[in-house]
Amino acid sequence: MKLTEEQKSILEGSKGETLAKVMESLVRYGELFGADEMVPVSSKYNHLVTSFGLKALGPVYELMDKLIEAGAPSGQKFTVDPKPLDKNVPSNFAQDVVFKLFMYSRQRDYEEQLRQLGLLSDSSFTCTCYMDEVGNKPGYGDVLSWAESSAIVYANSVLGARCNRNSGIIDLMGSVIGYVPRFGLLTDEGRKADWIVEIWTEKKPEAQLLGSAIGMKVMEDVPYVRGLDKWIGNELDDEACTYLKDFGAATASNGAVGLYHVEGLTPEAVRYGEDLIKPDAKVYVIDDAELERVYREYPVIWKNKDASPKLCFMGCPHMSLQQLKDWTDKVEAGLAKSGEKKVVVPTVFTAAPGVLEEFAKTPYAERLKATGVITSYICPLMYMNNPLSEKMPVITSSNKLRTYTSARYYTDDEILDQITKGGK
Repeated sequence: MKLTEEQKSILEGSKGETLAKVMESLVRYGELFGADEMVPVSSKYNHLVTSFGLKALGPVYELMDKLIEAGAPSGQKFTVDPKPLDKNVPSNFAQDVVFKLFMYSRQRDYEEQLRQLGLLSDSSFTCTCYMDEVGNKPGYGDVLSWAESSAIVYANSVLGARCNRNSGIIDLMGSVIGYVPRFGLLTDEGRKADWIVEIWTEKKPEAQLLGSAIGMKVMEDVPYVRGLDKWIGNELDDEACTYLKDFGAATASNGAVGLYHVEGLTPEAVRYGEDLIKPDAKVYVIDDAELERVYREYPVIWKNKDASPKLCFMGCPHMSLQQLKDWTDKVEAGLAKSGEKKVVVPTVFTAAPGVLEEFAKTPYAERLKATGVITSYICPLMYMNNPLSEKMPVITSSNKLRTYTSARYYTDDEILDQITKGGK
């Protein structure tokens, strides 16, 4: 890999042994993927994926301490993925013991390390850092050092920034040193589409389901999606961005997609059109029958497949402000139709702290609270990693949560029926 004189000097120890090791780690990481050079990280803020103080992550805490001792904080302030615990989310005594003593026993100490290294604020824990209420929205062409898959695919696709699917800690290292290796999605060639995806559905496809189908088909490749404009238009307004947030998270978790293009909508597709498509691109046609096939083939790993749900999580990735408002209307309408006063399944809507603060200022907050729905900043995935939570029959409309945990996927309409009607 070609290094600049400054990069070579850091590698040789001009800024101390710790930063030399950070640079060496990034160089080795880049060489594994055929990187030709290191390029500057240009975004205003970074985003880290490791938000959880797992007892087992001893080497992470040692690394953090070494960076702090060396006076090598992140070159950027950063946001970080959601916290794993919230006392407002339903859990029993046994679950709490496992959470606090055996899983996230280092949470408080780890959060203090994050503060010392450059945490933007104590409200910066979210997987949707790019929302206006959070303030970490990269610009077109910005080079990032992120690792959270749902945030990377959104930044690459909807914002036109550039970031590879890095691992945890590599994201921090890139920010500390100010450079990342150039390969993959940081290159023009790496951003071209390997697949053309044709949408032929007769109704608006569920974002999480459509993303799942594409992710499982193309895996780590780049898809160019045609026909979605019929359902979400050609403007990146709040509704379209919210749809693409959930769609992208499913492509990234059910496959390994780090970038997609939507014809006539996403910035690079608007700018370059079909020039983004490789000459040998494969074609995948998605109609209603294909989406139904994908849905029916999801495994149900509950011990009792007919169990009544004990908990519902919505918001993986975190919900937008408009989603919270829309779902308040939906839940109220569902309860009015069923004759129930409150949700019949304990239900948690998760969103960024900043989004929840803005939501609390609206009349919707009290209306949603009256339905029995709980709002939280928690990471549902981290909650479900508890082996006692894993045994619970939990439902969700998040394909990311379905993929990584025992939670069972249902469409939005089915979720609404379950939490407002139950067995009626």
